[in-house]
Amino acid sequence: MTLHQDEIPIDETTVRSLLRAQCPQWADLGLSPAGAGTDNTMYRLGDDLLVRLPRTADKARSVRKEQQWLPRLAPLLTWPVPEPVHAGTPTTAFPLVWSVYRWIDGDDVTPASVRDWAAFGVDLADFVRQLHAVDLMGATRADGLSWYRGGSLRACDEWVGRALDECRALVGSRLDVPALQRLWRAALALPEPTAPAGWLHGDLRPTNLLARDGRLHAVIDFGGLSIGFPDAEHAPVWDLPPQARHAYRDSLRLDEVTWARARAWAIAVGASGVSYYWHTYPEFVAECQARLQAICADAAEG
Repeated sequence: MTLHQDEIPIDETTVRSLLRAQCPQWADLGLSPAGAGTDNTMYRLGDDLLVRLPRTADKARSVRKEQQWLPRLAPLLTWPVPEPVHAGTPTTAFPLVWSVYRWIDGDDVTPASVRDWAAFGVDLADFVRQLHAVDLMGATRADGLSWYRGGSLRACDEWVGRALDECRALVGSRLDVPALQRLWRAALALPEPTAPAGWLHGDLRPTNLLARDGRLHAVIDFGGLSIGFPDAEHAPVWDLPPQARHAYRDSLRLDEVTWARARAWAIAVGASGVSYYWHTYPEFVAECQARLQAICADAAEG
């Protein structure tokens, strides 16, 4: 499944060639697809490893971030996070950097794997609180850790406005786009955040979380790792059931202004996801639509 115009093809033959060239000790291990997201394609390698390859040259920057910072962040976090064990270099078969990680066992976050959504929301809030409290260790946004999420909402107004207009054309009455536009404009009128910039995971969607025994077990995919204002970090909670969302907010004691800005970031990501992936990634479009519908439902309840 190709998602981007400049995407580099990846298949098992490509992965085998990379392993033979750079990791011969693993070259004969079993190899099987382990999913693909908007940024990366994954293969499980043997029982204990995961190969992760960026789809485009632009996404390769995220690989370097993970290789540099995850080993430094992991000891400071209670929850397991990906552990890079090989920093792959470009070859003629695959011209980008890539990684091998330790495999983390866990369940997808679904109603079948999470017994208590309120407890799950508290767990996720605890992870966020912990990550945001980690010292920057001298890192700045200038160190490849600048991302639009974690910056200013106002800087995104033009492209978010276009994405919302495209949503209206694509989805029609199935989504209350005028309500989303009102919420977005209201957030633009709010004062800019005053909280100090800190570490952000950047994309705490359920697909980047693992459960075990009904609770949060691990946090994966730090491709969005950045330094910025914390508001955008809270946006993915609209992908979770209301019980988790409310428990998360209560645990972090998020005020109305912070919540409104977080909701605006959720609108930005959801609307752009619908418009960009409409013809290529229907599963992700459905996820984005569900997020936007949850936002509308929350707003309607007041």
